[in-house]
Amino acid sequence: MDSRSINLSALLKEKGCKLTLQRQIILDIIGSCQEKHLSAEEIHDMVKKSNPDIGLATVYRTMLLFNEIGIVHKLDLDDGLGRYELNRQKSSHRHHHLICTSCNAVIEVEEDLLESLEQQILNEHGFIVKDHRVKFYGICSMCTTT
Repeated sequence: MDSRSINLSALLKEKGCKLTLQRQIILDIIGSCQEKHLSAEEIHDMVKKSNPDIGLATVYRTMLLFNEIGIVHKLDLDDGLGRYELNRQKSSHRHHHLICTSCNAVIEVEEDLLESLEQQILNEHGFIVKDHRVKFYGICSMCTTT
């Protein structure tokens, strides 16, 4: 899902909210940086370059709203910041993240690596896994070659 394919106006209307210029600008920034996992502060830094009147509190409130209505996912990458990514997935499962403990790079793994484990959990416990979040920590290929 990218910023152009989201019917933001309809989603906001369902929540009793309006599509403001600030919300559209923030969504455009997130959409243009899909390969990154931006914090509210980083989004604000990017937004204020072209729109200095948008405050950090507005970015925080907007990100909370976007997370609530499913436009973005809030991530905890263990760096002390809430980070966000666009909800691009059609399935209920999210992708996994590889986090380099040397350079802090975050690499996305799109494959669902836990399908067989989920099936085993279902078979053995009758438990249906609806979602999971997995983070792998290690050294990325860039750091192992340097």
